[in-house]
Amino acid sequence: MAKNSAKDIEVKAFATHHVITQPNPLRKVLRRVDEKDMDDPVGRAEQALAGLSGEFKDWMAIEVQRLSTAWTALQKDGFTKKLRDELFHAAHDIKGDAATFGFPSAAVIAESLCRVIEHAPDLEKVPAELFTHHINAILAIVHENTRLDSISVSAELSRRLRKVADDYLANVNRDRPEHLEIILAPSIAPVE
Repeated sequence: MAKNSAKDIEVKAFATHHVITQPNPLRKVLRRVDEKDMDDPVGRAEQALAGLSGEFKDWMAIEVQRLSTAWTALQKDGFTKKLRDELFHAAHDIKGDAATFGFPSAAVIAESLCRVIEHAPDLEKVPAELFTHHINAILAIVHENTRLDSISVSAELSRRLRKVADDYLANVNRDRPEHLEIILAPSIAPVE
């Protein structure tokens, strides 16, 4: 690309500063398009999502089934590395997908479950009810999140489960300060 000559550069002097403007070389390669022919990539993406939105509940049902299956296997066979990883990945996938698929409260609960799996020093000692409540809450939100009144209930449920999980993790990690900072950090999952 050729350098601009000094005559192409415009300098405007003000009392406190100068503004230097040079020609934009991209103008030469830019193609003008009629307004009627303009592409709207955001609009196309929204339209594609709207077309897929009917499938979101099915996709979430598959993810929730994967989570439930992993939990059932863990209850039966114990916390092997493979089963622990499967439970974590199922919860993590829900955490990432749920808000996009219209289940933001499930994302918050899945994040809370991921935190328990990730930060509990010994998963064998975590009360089974803590896992069960998280998983049942996600199941209920995905299967019953069709009524308007269930949205506020699911938001309150996710808030309370996060609090219980944080309290548990803070207690079991009280001698592990490197984990406390992460545990006590605010949620990164989108909230309603």
